[in-house]
Amino acid sequence: MKHVRSYVTQSLRAMTLAATLAAPLAFADDYSDVSQLVRSGKLADALAKADQYLVAKPRDPQMRFLKGVIQRDSGKTTDAIATFSRLTEDYPELPEPYNNLAVLYAGQSQFDKARTALEMAIRTNPSYSTAHENLGDVYAKLASQAYSKALQLDNENQAVAPKLALIRELFSPQSGKPGKPPVATPSATKPLITVPAVAPTPSATTAPATATVTPPAAVKPAESGGTTSQEVESTVKAWAAAWASKDVKSYLALYGKEFNPPGNLNRSAWEQERRLKISSKSKIEVKIEGLSIDVSGDKATVKFRQDYKAGSLAVSSRKTLELLKRADRWQIVKETVGG
Repeated sequence: MKHVRSYVTQSLRAMTLAATLAAPLAFADDYSDVSQLVRSGKLADALAKADQYLVAKPRDPQMRFLKGVIQRDSGKTTDAIATFSRLTEDYPELPEPYNNLAVLYAGQSQFDKARTALEMAIRTNPSYSTAHENLGDVYAKLASQAYSKALQLDNENQAVAPKLALIRELFSPQSGKPGKPPVATPSATKPLITVPAVAPTPSATTAPATATVTPPAAVKPAESGGTTSQEVESTVKAWAAAWASKDVKSYLALYGKEFNPPGNLNRSAWEQERRLKISSKSKIEVKIEGLSIDVSGDKATVKFRQDYKAGSLAVSSRKTLELLKRADRWQIVKETVGG
């Protein structure tokens, strides 16, 4: 089992420093300085500079992520796990911190935790191929543990040994499976994973908040005629526009009384949190495209890709809104990321 464990855990791919090289010019100097220190092997200096930067911008997701990578490379696994865990709490829409958490958990043979983290990464971004690959590796490890236990309980079971041998062969050095996660360098033509782009810091001349919506990719005919789908589309556009313009009152009014807030928040606490988050932003941009609208009576489901930018955060994700029609208006009753 030790043989299988070493290759399964080492084969998991973590997001690395190359991802920070795509940062916009507004932050390029800070990120590149820290990255250069890491490439030079000066991890203590890199960590000190990252911490110094975070004193002024404590919520900056890029630098916090980079700090976690530095902690991991420095062998400070517990600190790295804490850093990535806080990132998943503050930015649950970002899949990369979940992925790196899984790599760290796998390195500690905590494969159930690794599996859970990777499933969260995939739920957030279903097209995140690295997380899918890593999840396959974790499943292989869990399978090897189960097969070994089966042999322990019944060593005459001839069907189990070939399966365990197959997993060991899959992760052996001769199989072509990398023995260590590849680390992209500044000269690499393509990073392993692209970190969500960071928007430049707003200036005094920043343009007004905007919401952009492209034409629907697929709209199913409404049961009551051609206007119902258009009403749903207009509601979603109004929701994006209210969010982008920081019109919190109009934004919240588009959520129906049946809406169940995520996590353990009640409706009042959720609304207060949304007010604080939206009003605290200098500029918000919300772009939605590829709408797919399915209307059935007084219920509608809308799926689309959402590009969100605010301050130093830029996130692209799939989103699903479920709406109900009450009287003459449609309201959101469920909101899911990654659907």
